[in-house]
Amino acid sequence: MTDKNIKKNQNTCSLKDVLDIIGGKWAMPIIYHLSKGKMRFKELERTVEGINTRMLVKELKNMDANGIITREVFATVPPTVEYTLTNKGEKLLPSIVSLHTWGQEFTV
Repeated sequence: MTDKNIKKNQNTCSLKDVLDIIGGKWAMPIIYHLSKGKMRFKELERTVEGINTRMLVKELKNMDANGIITREVFATVPPTVEYTLTNKGEKLLPSIVSLHTWGQEFTV
């Protein structure tokens, strides 16, 4: 394999990285709902139809670790946690809306 082919293959890995971040079943619906503003954990759990608590926690941790959302904890009893999209997360919205539009046209 030549150096040119190796570099070309390394550049294509960015799509895999994107899918690792938002390729989960629940990531895009969570991002979409957070585009409407800050939401608490229970609000997200009720809004994202079909998701269970364990999966929501997992997806939120992944998106927080990747800088897609921010998690703000308030010192109340019980603790209050709010989630918002970061600038990085907001830049995903046009792509998610495009995928949604495509899905409505070709999968329904």
